[in-house]
Amino acid sequence: MKRIFITGFALMGLFQLRAQINSTDSTNYKSKKLKVEEVNLVSSYYNQNGDNSAVTGGIGSEHLSDIANTIDVKLIKYGETGIKHTFDVEAGIDYYTSASSDQIDLSVNSSASSSDIRFYPSLSYSRENEEKGTTFGAGVSSSSEFDYQSFGGNIGFSQKTKNKNGEFTAKFQTFIDQLKLIEPIELRPPGHEGYDSANRNTFAGTLSYSQVINQRLQIMLVGDVIGQSGYLSLPFHRVYFADGSVHQEKMPDTRLKIPLGIRASYFFGDNIIIRAYYRYYSDDWSLKAHTADIEIPVKLSPAFSLSPFYRYYTQTGTKYFKPYGEHTAADEFYTSNYDLSKFESSFFGMGMKLTPFNGVFGLKHFNTLEIRYGHYTRTTNLVSDIISLNIKYK
Repeated sequence: MKRIFITGFALMGLFQLRAQINSTDSTNYKSKKLKVEEVNLVSSYYNQNGDNSAVTGGIGSEHLSDIANTIDVKLIKYGETGIKHTFDVEAGIDYYTSASSDQIDLSVNSSASSSDIRFYPSLSYSRENEEKGTTFGAGVSSSSEFDYQSFGGNIGFSQKTKNKNGEFTAKFQTFIDQLKLIEPIELRPPGHEGYDSANRNTFAGTLSYSQVINQRLQIMLVGDVIGQSGYLSLPFHRVYFADGSVHQEKMPDTRLKIPLGIRASYFFGDNIIIRAYYRYYSDDWSLKAHTADIEIPVKLSPAFSLSPFYRYYTQTGTKYFKPYGEHTAADEFYTSNYDLSKFESSFFGMGMKLTPFNGVFGLKHFNTLEIRYGHYTRTTNLVSDIISLNIKYK
């Protein structure tokens, strides 16, 4: 992964040079030429352990590690009529190893399924009329790995109120996915070589409204309707029945999800912010969930702040889930994936942000360094840790 870091910093150096060429002494100047507004380089390391792997029927190691790197570049320009054009280009790459995926073939100690690389670029564009408070946007994305290929698109519109204290947003997204049907080794037809494929489509509509209540309080309401169709199982998930027989996970070919949320930020003077979030989720697989999240950024100095955070989550579990060895032939659909079971979870940690006046490490345009660490626990005995690093150039 060193090559990714080197490439990211080299690109930032190039952007810094271009920004110096396009810079001006007038803070009110609106550039008619495309210029770099902001660059974010984010790297993270994730590690998890558990003993309820769906690949082996709800039992077995869930150990997984993931190294991710993304670079996000935002460019802006103003047209002759004062319209603001924003382009956002992002590219990410993950490398992960998975003990559970390694058990797709039980006859070998290690297989090609034990690790993979995922590449996910995206491009978005928005056109904002700052005088009228309207914004139109669109974007495309892609995600590729060995057994999964996804293409996405989105369009959106937002309108601010006359006093600019409120904003309504509508967005539509779609993802067209193709899966390789990698079956557990013992369930493959004799002499069958290669993999069949199947499609999965996702369509999502989002409506949100944000409002500045007063100088201290801001809120946002958001609602989604998400519909999925196609192959919604995971082909390499085993399900063991009560009679000892092994089967491939089988789930319905449609799913409707409806999440509703509210977000609020309250400012205690200049140094403390309370950010809170609540979401209710329901779908037609009989899964219902509640999420409550709070984060309290505290500025300890003009250049340094800490942000402790905590998130609580609980879900009822889908009606199609049963643990290892409890499904029977009477079940039309069946899974032993504990992500769809009843559980509670907690995620807590700390963020640290450094914004020195002279720039990070004395580099003026690298104005922010942020490190975040989080620890996750779940009542199904799954635990994980994640640490991330974000360097911002502006």
